[in-house]
Amino acid sequence: MSSSLYYIDNDATRLKGSLFAVGSGGTFAYGVLDTQYRYDMSLQEAVDLGIRAIASATFKDSASGGVVRIYHVTNTGRWDLIHDAIDVSELHYQFEQKKGHTGAGGENLPKRYF
Repeated sequence: MSSSLYYIDNDATRLKGSLFAVGSGGTFAYGVLDTQYRYDMSLQEAVDLGIRAIASATFKDSASGGVVRIYHVTNTGRWDLIHDAIDVSELHYQFEQKKGHTGAGGENLPKRYF
């Protein structure tokens, strides 16, 4: 059995593809996906990329939600929940710490800003 991924818009137009990012945060998610997606990714690599893309979209777009949920849809059509309700704010700080950034983001600004 073969599986496919489709985006269906409001006019019922179908677009077949390997990945999609939709909604107001989609542009931010595509920024991550376009630079890091590979066709031959392992499941764990794909999960990690999905988390980064969704976290980027939800953190940078005020109209997007505040949690990440990751499902794996198998070739047989079964949906497996991988991660449920990971807080985007926590992810943001974890990502920033990995880049060597610490604190709430204002520690290097002059005190007059606080």
